[in-house]
Amino acid sequence: MGEGRAAAGPRRADARRNQAALLEAAAAVFVTSGVEAPVREIAARAGVGTATIYRHFPARADLIVAVYRHQVEALVTAGPRLLDEAPTPYEALRRWIDQFVDFVITKQGLAAVLQSDDPCFDPLHAYFVERLVPACRQLLDAAAASGEVVAGQDPYELMRGIGGLCAGGGRPGYDARHLAALLISGLRHGAG
Repeated sequence: MGEGRAAAGPRRADARRNQAALLEAAAAVFVTSGVEAPVREIAARAGVGTATIYRHFPARADLIVAVYRHQVEALVTAGPRLLDEAPTPYEALRRWIDQFVDFVITKQGLAAVLQSDDPCFDPLHAYFVERLVPACRQLLDAAAASGEVVAGQDPYELMRGIGGLCAGGGRPGYDARHLAALLISGLRHGAG
């Protein structure tokens, strides 16, 4: 009986890795081709068959919700990791904001679906706020404690501002990441 469990463990870990790769591929396809992209395009990018996608996500809405949640959780775990890896808390914040911009751009590709009448999408905004505001607050507080940014910044306000900058795209040469960098540079002591 113990051998069956040991054999099941690696298979589950492998399945989690495969699902994560599938979600990352779906997010990338959603950015370039929209959420209505053919499943075969997502499968090709993930290196799996379409049956694998349908086995994990029987409906497109299931895949969309999973991509959204996967990206939120990636941002949540990135915060502490970046604080450990980056040379300064401000640099950790800057790198996290870069990842947040990528998420917001993907999320905007999902916007029409997320605003649909399908009730499965209703809890996603609350989930976003509940998970990401504390992650952003941790980075802002660390940068403020190090003296790199002005203390007392509202993480939700900052994320909304970045979301607004990302929404302004769509024309050639528009660089939301550059504008987000300008926004967070304004948080630094002595800026302005």
